[in-house]
Order: sequence, then C-alpha cells, then structure tokens
Amino acid sequence: MNSQTDFTQRTVEYEILLARFKELLKKNTYKYTIQREVILETLYKSDEHLTPEALHQLIKEKFPELKTGIATIYRTLSLLEDSDMVTSLSFGSQGKKYELGAKEHHDHMICTKCGTITEFVDEAIEERQHRIAEEFGFEMQDHSMQIYGICKNCKKLRFIYD
Repeated sequence: MNSQTDFTQRTVEYEILLARFKELLKKNTYKYTIQREVILETLYKSDEHLTPEALHQLIKEKFPELKTGIATIYRTLSLLEDSDMVTSLSFGSQGKKYELGAKEHHDHMICTKCGTITEFVDEAIEERQHRIAEEFGFEMQDHSMQIYGICKNCKKLRFIYD
C-alpha cells in the first residue's frame, strides 16, 4: 500500500470513528465540542497508551489555544470506555492508561518497573484460548491478556546497578 492510499484509508477510518463518537455524545446528551473531538483525535493518532494526565499534557502542547480541562478528559474517556471505543489498562493506585479500541486485537506485556507497554499478537495463543473456551462449552465474546514483568531495558539497568 502506498502512502497516499494509507493516508486516505486512515482519513476514512477517522471520519467513521468521529461520526460514531458524535452519535455517542448525542445519545448520552453530551454536547459535541472541539475539545472532545481533540481528545478522540489525539487518542487516534497516538501509538502510546496514555494516562488522562499525559493526554491532557499532549493536548496542551499541540493545541495551546484550546482550553481543555482535565475533568473534560476524564468524562470523555469514561464515556468512550463505557461504549468500548477505548480500552484501558489498570495500574492500580497509579491509575489507568487508555488506547483507542478500534485497533486490531492485541495483547500486552507491561513492565512493572518503568510502565512500558509492549503490544503483541500471537496466533498460537489466540487459537489456544478459543480451543479452551470451546472445551469448557464457553462462548467467548472478548478477552484480554496482560503479562506483567520486567522489560529488557529495566533488566539491563538492574544488572548495571546490582
């Protein structure tokens, strides 16, 4: 796929996502605002898992003229999560990190030292999960897998400082 085709496809994807978002706002009696659209757009363009505070900071840096309060970000993320448009990973007392739920299914490895999140897809694991569900007569509708441990960078640092 060339870059023009990729750009066109991403534009169409975003327009569909935005239309769905506007319907969601209307259904939940929220007003459509440019601030809310910027929250969605920033999540869409980000390759990272963002805390509400990191999202707030990104928006302040990219759109300094736009006054977007942290409360608006929390309310919008909550609405998006309740509608499955975004997913979150919980870090206990450290809060949640969010990503757009429109991505292809993937699983996560999460470093317990630095918080780095690595996404991966493993077809053998996916097939095994479906087989297990079937063996137990369970109709799987969705799933998520999170592996917690220490990333290779933190392991290197640990050896340096040990």
